[in-house]
Amino acid sequence: MQLKNRVIAVTAVAAMAAALFYGSTLEPAQEEDDAGLFQRKETIYFWYSDEAMGNYVESAAVAFGEREDVRVIPVQASDSEYLEAINQASLDESPSAQVPDAYLLSHEALEKAYLAGLAEEITDETGLCTEENFPRAALDAVTYQGRLTAYPLFFETSALVYNETYLAEWAAQSAQKELLGDGEEDGEPEEGSTGIETDEAALAQLTQDYFIRAVPGTVDDILNVADTFDLPEGVESVMKWDVSDIFYNYWFVGDHMIVGGEAGDDKKAVDIANPETIQCLEVYKALNQFFAIESDTVTYDSVLQDFIDGKVVYTIATTDAVARLAQAKEDGLLTFDYGFAMLPDVSAGLKSRSMSVTGVVAVNGYSRHKELANRFAAFLSGEYAESLYDRSGNVAAYLPANADNGALQVFKAEYADSVPLPKMMETGNYWLYLERLFARVWNGEDVTALVQELAQQISFQLGAGTDT
Repeated sequence: MQLKNRVIAVTAVAAMAAALFYGSTLEPAQEEDDAGLFQRKETIYFWYSDEAMGNYVESAAVAFGEREDVRVIPVQASDSEYLEAINQASLDESPSAQVPDAYLLSHEALEKAYLAGLAEEITDETGLCTEENFPRAALDAVTYQGRLTAYPLFFETSALVYNETYLAEWAAQSAQKELLGDGEEDGEPEEGSTGIETDEAALAQLTQDYFIRAVPGTVDDILNVADTFDLPEGVESVMKWDVSDIFYNYWFVGDHMIVGGEAGDDKKAVDIANPETIQCLEVYKALNQFFAIESDTVTYDSVLQDFIDGKVVYTIATTDAVARLAQAKEDGLLTFDYGFAMLPDVSAGLKSRSMSVTGVVAVNGYSRHKELANRFAAFLSGEYAESLYDRSGNVAAYLPANADNGALQVFKAEYADSVPLPKMMETGNYWLYLERLFARVWNGEDVTALVQELAQQISFQLGAGTDT
């Protein structure tokens, strides 16, 4: 890790602070002095549940606390019934209560948090939450009924990964076939003639043109590679992805299947059973004829390992693939060049949009230190976000962060155009229904009937006001 020495130093400082605050081995006089000092400092508790976020949160708490002369105490809570635990702690009036003043939350739970008084409109005194600092998808993710109810911190979405070495080989094959088809196949111009120079220049340009097409703009571009590539030895499939997980499938319908509008909070903005959605799913269904992927046996990890092993030309991955592939390359387990690209459109007339989930920092409506909690939340999401990826593996939503990492920038571009998961409580199981729909479509069932069934189910849930 690039900041290893700094992490060690921060951990030591945090440990010392914890010892001063909680330690029972200090001399009584020293304890009194420290207690007096701490009582004079404003203190907030910051809750989170993901262990991977611990290093980032703790180091940010130390840095912010030293700069502002305050105390930020991180509290890692269980992921099980997390929001309920926050609610219970918020109502605890005992002297030892660790009431969460601010906390991490997945954006789709914001409606529930807001209506329970556990999240409120942020003050954003520094003007952080603008499109100069965050993509529109991030701001939509933290917006509820027109109000900014949290600060966007990190995101997850999907993008395309491709084997650059194989595609370069396909481009060379295709260019040679085209030139041989248009020119003479037997005999070569004499050495030094303009004919050789012209052919070499034309071949180089044509090869480059084919490679550009190989990084696909539409699904048809992938199918063209599948139809025309004399696959290298060991390659089992041109494309393979986890068709059992909605996160890697949603892009097929993301631009046309509307549930909740851009912010995912509008019950009137629902349009599921439309012709475009059906057309997109018909394309998805047809792909099973090209890429016979067993939905009941494939997993994301197995697919990514197949890509590392050189068995697959294209796959779909989430942001964790950036570090995993880089490590495999460093370890000598991945022996080819590769690249990341935005997901292709379904067709020339049907745009794609991936799904995204945003980790956000909410300010508790029950906090007695809301101003400080807002300042720390903004610090986490903006000023300190540059270290988020190195310390947690999560990619900051903050646009200036990780500007020198080309792979992460591809995911940021995909995120900027993504569809945040709806935050309406009534559609809390929407993605589960959608996952089942994709599985049934992949296995050959009638697309129109399945889409109409989903539309009716979501309409019923929104009308009944239930999430069951």
